[in-house]
Amino acid sequence: MTEVPTLQGFELRLRPPRPADLMTLFGWYNDPETIAPFDRFAIDSYDDFVRSVEGAPDDPRSLAPRFVVERTSDHRVIGFVGHYQAHPVLELTDVWYVLGERSERHKGYGREAVGLLVDYLFHTTGLARVGATCDTDNIPSFKLLERLGFRREGTLKAALFHHGRWHDVAIYGVMRAEWATAVRNANPIRVASAA
Repeated sequence: MTEVPTLQGFELRLRPPRPADLMTLFGWYNDPETIAPFDRFAIDSYDDFVRSVEGAPDDPRSLAPRFVVERTSDHRVIGFVGHYQAHPVLELTDVWYVLGERSERHKGYGREAVGLLVDYLFHTTGLARVGATCDTDNIPSFKLLERLGFRREGTLKAALFHHGRWHDVAIYGVMRAEWATAVRNANPIRVASAA
C-alpha cells in the first residue's frame, strides 16, 4: 500500500485520514449542503466510503479523500482534499477540495490546503501541469484557483448534470513553471514537507 505523507503548512496540515476521521468525512461527503450546491450528489454507504478512502492511495483515478485538512493550532479537522488522474490517456491530474466546516470558510484555509496539495504534486511527480474543474456558478471555487495562480483554460458546456439541469464546467490549470513563480511571488505558501 502506498504511504500518504503529512504535509505541513503555516496554519494547516494535510494528513492521511485516520479511522476516527471517517464518520466526519462521510458526513460531509454525503451532506447535500456541502457537496451538492455545485456538484452531483449521491449517498454512498459508510462501508463503501471507508473502502474507497482506504483504497485511494493505490488508485490514481479515485475521487475519495486522500488527505484531511487539519488546523495545526487545535488539530481540528475542517475538510478534505484529493487528486485524481482525470483522463485515461493524457497526463492530467486534477485536484479537488472541500471545507466541510462551514464556519472555517473564507479564512484562507482552502487556499492553503490546495496550495499544499499542488506543491506536493509538483515536488513528488513529473507532472508538467496540475488542473482543476468547477461549476462555472461556483464563484468561491474559481476565485480560490485564480488566487493560487491557476488559469482558466476553457469551459465545457453542459458537462455536469445536477439539480435538474445541465451546468457548464470551467477547466483550470497551472503549469510547473507558473507554480514556482506563484509560490515565490504573489502566493507565498510554505513548501510541502513530510512531517
